Amino acid sequence: MVQEQLKAAYLSGKQAFERGRYRESVNYLETAAKLMIPNSKLGGEVQIWLATAYEAVGQRPDSMALYRSLSRHPHGEIRKQSRRLLYILEAPRLSSRPDWVVQIPDLAQLDDSEKLTIGRNTGPKTPYQTPKPPQFRLEPERTGEESTGDSWFVLMAFGIIAVILGGMVWFN
Repeated sequence: MVQEQLKAAYLSGKQAFERGRYRESVNYLETAAKLMIPNSKLGGEVQIWLATAYEAVGQRPDSMALYRSLSRHPHGEIRKQSRRLLYILEAPRLSSRPDWVVQIPDLAQLDDSEKLTIGRNTGPKTPYQTPKPPQFRLEPERTGEESTGDSWFVLMAFGIIAVILGGMVWFN
C-alpha cells in the first residue's frame, strides 16, 4: 500500500514538473520522499527530482543542500548525478550585456486591429514573375580558313610519331 502511494506521488511529481507546475511537483515529491527509503535507488531518484523542483521554484539553498546530502548516497549513479548537478548550481553566474539579449515585445497588450496585421504584408502586392531561362551561347564552328594557333602543335606531334615509327621499321 505504501509502495503504491510512493510510486503514485513520485510519478505525479515528475509529470507536474514536466508540465511546468513546479510548486505542485514539490508537494508530490516531498510526499514521496517521506514515504520512501532514502538510501534506495528509487529514494535517490525521488530526491534528485525534488532537488531539481526546489531549484525550479527558486529554493536554491534547499536544492543545493539536498544535492550535497545525495553526494554521499550509497548508490553510485545517484552520487555521480548529484555531484554534477551541484557543480552546475555552484558555478558562477555569467553576466550578459544588454546588446546580447533580444527583447521580445509583449503582444498581449495589442488592440484587436493590430493583431490582425502582425505577420502579414500590408504593402502593395506585386505579381509573381517567372524567371527567364538563361541564354546559352554556342561558340561558332571553326573553318579551315581561320588560324587557330594549334596547327603547329598537331604538325609537331605527327612529325614525332613519324620519326618513332620510322626508327622502329629501320632498326627491325
